Amino acid sequence: MGLKTFLEGWPVYRQLTGDDPLGRGAATQSARSKSLTPRTATADRVAKSVCPYCAVGCGQRVYVKDEKVVQIEGDPDSPHSRGRLCPKGSASEQLVNGDSRATRIRYRAPYATEWSDLDLDTAMDMITDRVLDARRRGWQDADAQGRRLNRTMGIASLGGATLDNEENYLIKKLFTAMGAIQVENQARI
Repeated sequence: MGLKTFLEGWPVYRQLTGDDPLGRGAATQSARSKSLTPRTATADRVAKSVCPYCAVGCGQRVYVKDEKVVQIEGDPDSPHSRGRLCPKGSASEQLVNGDSRATRIRYRAPYATEWSDLDLDTAMDMITDRVLDARRRGWQDADAQGRRLNRTMGIASLGGATLDNEENYLIKKLFTAMGAIQVENQARI
């Protein structure tokens, strides 16, 4: 390996001797990097989505190959994020493909020491029964002066900042319709 061959492999040498004096193009590319293709180029389709992390609602492009998410990037068509994502939004692909993602319903009965798996219908029925029971037990028709209240003190909601505005709106509507008055969001605390 001669000195010239060694120097040609060095990006600064290519920058100073080539057609890319600012080092923004070919001078920065090695033989290996020239042969690489982005994951987005091999995707079967692109779906538009919204980042799940905060109420800003940054637009995302979700790249899918063989029905698996391979990359998530900012959507340049989004009017408020204009293709940019914060570090959490940029890493949101891990929500779908992460090893620690929960993919089944786990339940630990009161006083039990072990977890068990439940099917979705059983879990939804248990949640429904508990919500209705808490609503019934905490219901108040009127106050001490006889003023109509029609509310429950047995249910409260604390939303998270990972929900977007539409989800928070629907949660507020649901809990208000059930008679709950303690509806709050973590972003306001």
